[in-house]
Amino acid sequence: MTVTKLEEMGIKGLIFDLYNTLIDIKTDEDSINTYEPVSKWLIYQGVKISPDDLKAEYHWLVKESMEGRWEKYPEVNVQEVFTNICKSHAVWKINAEVVGAEASCAFRAGSLRHLQVFPQSMRLLREMESYPKIVVSNGQRVFSEREMRYFGLFDKFKHVIFSSDFGHKKPDPRIFLEATKLMGLEPGEIMSIGDNFENDIVPSSRLGMKAMHIEEAWKFFGVNEPR
Repeated sequence: MTVTKLEEMGIKGLIFDLYNTLIDIKTDEDSINTYEPVSKWLIYQGVKISPDDLKAEYHWLVKESMEGRWEKYPEVNVQEVFTNICKSHAVWKINAEVVGAEASCAFRAGSLRHLQVFPQSMRLLREMESYPKIVVSNGQRVFSEREMRYFGLFDKFKHVIFSSDFGHKKPDPRIFLEATKLMGLEPGEIMSIGDNFENDIVPSSRLGMKAMHIEEAWKFFGVNEPR
């Protein structure tokens, strides 16, 4: 049924958002409770920084990075932020890039309040298995790729595009055009599915793609009901 509907619409490829589309997530980057375990973990990596200082420096570096980019929709690279923090506060010689990457994941783990996949979206992906699919996400590759792999999502997609790789993020149309180039398809042959009208629906529609909210897609393709 799903394949028939896509064929009737002339769709040859699909773009999916990740968070709150495929993965149901809630994080808290403002609570000091997020930074306390990271600060303790960093002790054993040779980095000395208190939870309060870690929180303050993280937010300051993110703000500085965003304001320093000549982009309408700038994106930060969290791994680079933590690498710089680790370099600045190392008490012995460390590989700051390696520690920074792992600190990014420790930070993500500390910030998580809720993480699971939407079962409706998993059923939708199974229905669309024969179609080339790309994820276009305002995500950080350093931990977002691991979350996708944890849930068995990463290998279901031909390509995975994270905004952290580009320095700009949705709704910038360039990130969607990168997906069309990787697919080798025209925008009119692609359906974009996401949860956010400003970031997912509007920019892809303006490029000529078919666009659908994820909840609408669950209903339209008949995967909304429990099985």
